[in-house]
Amino acid sequence: MEVLLIENVTHLGVRGDVVNVKDGYARNFLLPRKKALPVTAGNKRQIELEKERAQKIRAKELAEAQDLKTRLEAVSLSAAKKAGENGQLFGSVTNGDIADLLKAKGFELEKQAISLPHVKCVGNYDIDVRLYTGVHAKLSIEVTALAAE
Repeated sequence: MEVLLIENVTHLGVRGDVVNVKDGYARNFLLPRKKALPVTAGNKRQIELEKERAQKIRAKELAEAQDLKTRLEAVSLSAAKKAGENGQLFGSVTNGDIADLLKAKGFELEKQAISLPHVKCVGNYDIDVRLYTGVHAKLSIEVTALAAE
């Protein structure tokens, strides 16, 4: 079944794309959640208007993502966690922790957009943040041992 995407759908396409999906996926997921419109002869004009609108929105979102990327890459992050004598952390630094650190600095990001290596030791780590299709910000975080009380 051919559908026009109204929203960005992960691993399928971006707003304004006409994609071919299985009937069940369209009927049970995309259409009820208002993420897509079915492509029929009756709504061809609406599809063209939606594509034009989507291109304008996509250009605006891309510009915003580029701006956010430059602001994010200027930020330095550091996290203090409890650690043993050899630098092993009791627990780990997760993408949720990174999202909270960024939120404290004024950036609202979903934790699913943050990709980081397995952090179980004290040190410096590189983080990749997906902001938009093809726009990734590279951050670094310094993980230190929490001072003993």
